[in-house]
Amino acid sequence: MKKLIISLLILFTASSCCKQPVTCMIPTEMQETNYQSISEEYKKLVDAAEAVLANSYNPYSKFFVGAAVLAEDGTIISGTNFENAAYGSTICAERAAILKANSMGYRKLKAIAIIGRGQDFEMPEVISPCGSCRQVIYEVSELSKQAMDVLMSNTAKDKIVISSINQLLPMAFGPKDLGVDLEKY
Repeated sequence: MKKLIISLLILFTASSCCKQPVTCMIPTEMQETNYQSISEEYKKLVDAAEAVLANSYNPYSKFFVGAAVLAEDGTIISGTNFENAAYGSTICAERAAILKANSMGYRKLKAIAIIGRGQDFEMPEVISPCGSCRQVIYEVSELSKQAMDVLMSNTAKDKIVISSINQLLPMAFGPKDLGVDLEKY
């Protein structure tokens, strides 16, 4: 019932203010699943994110985050969060993985997996990217010409939510809004 009400609210809002067809405003459903039910490719992606958790540099939050991106050719590149005493200089795991992929020459990415845990506790619920990471993932999606899948996992991997970046960051501001053509990148 809750999903129906949300869909109707989106439909009403879209039809009253959107010049585009109403269907452009209705997000696709997030898929709630678990590790056993995802593809082998996505299992490898989640495993790669989990494998780097121990490398997290987190003296302030004591929160470990691992992320891994999947390039178009199947290459998986991982990253962890790296905190800093100047808190604004902290780099999240998602951005670390994307920046590492870029430095390795990978700009066309298909998916990203994220997993986290505390120093003394497991995360019973999935973790999701912060706003800054969502914006960077969106930029990579624009560069890749496809909406990246975002796999968000709890520590036990018995809860995984798969979403597109377009659903996590609706009505995103990006390169097109600035008149930038990413074709040469």
